[in-house]
Amino acid sequence: MAYWYEGPLAAFDTETTGVDVETDRIVSAAVVVQDGPGARPRVTRWLVNPGVPVPAAATAVHGLTEDHVQRNGRWPSPVMEEIARELAEQAVRGRPLVVMNAPFDLTLLDRELRRHRASSLARWFESSPLHVLDPRVLDKHLDRYRKGRRTLTDLCEHYEVALEGAHDAGADALAAMDVVRAIGRRFTARLERLSPAELHTLQAVWHAAQARGLQAWFARSGTEEEVDPAWPLRPDLPAAA
Repeated sequence: MAYWYEGPLAAFDTETTGVDVETDRIVSAAVVVQDGPGARPRVTRWLVNPGVPVPAAATAVHGLTEDHVQRNGRWPSPVMEEIARELAEQAVRGRPLVVMNAPFDLTLLDRELRRHRASSLARWFESSPLHVLDPRVLDKHLDRYRKGRRTLTDLCEHYEVALEGAHDAGADALAAMDVVRAIGRRFTARLERLSPAELHTLQAVWHAAQARGLQAWFARSGTEEEVDPAWPLRPDLPAAA
């Protein structure tokens, strides 16, 4: 029997000007499509001139300087539509979409679509729903008592997945896909009866529970940080920046 994690998957990742989904911008993005484990991945990349400064702190993470994206990046408006169209195509073809920490990348894309296209991410999936697989949510639910951080680098180390060129959108998307396949193989007994559509629904519940737990921990430690329970997309604010 062929399980979903042994079949076709797509993955999406972005590199950005920062970590605020309401105000920061996408500077690069990638969609990776793979027909099965070991198959040659097909990678589509975008480099964006965001129209705003690229902070040195962001450059230190992904290596993309303001000068580089200004000289070589494309304007955001057509790029955001191309990305949304590509993700919608994956949904039409029935490929689950792997997104590490989905509420960040998908919400950021949604805000960029609103900012530059007077559109939204949800509009692209009205006829063919998107089924998201988030390795962070899956791992935290299936191995909830394991201590330690759960960044993509940490998950790659734990599941023995190669990550070459970390913080390159294409490399990170492929690594996240490989982690999801590894999670599927490790927890086959708990996942084999679940379809990607069912997992999408369950992950929203799991993430909300994880967010409540983290919020409670913040409260006990005196931290005022708010944890958003929405997954895979945060609700829009009255006016995005």
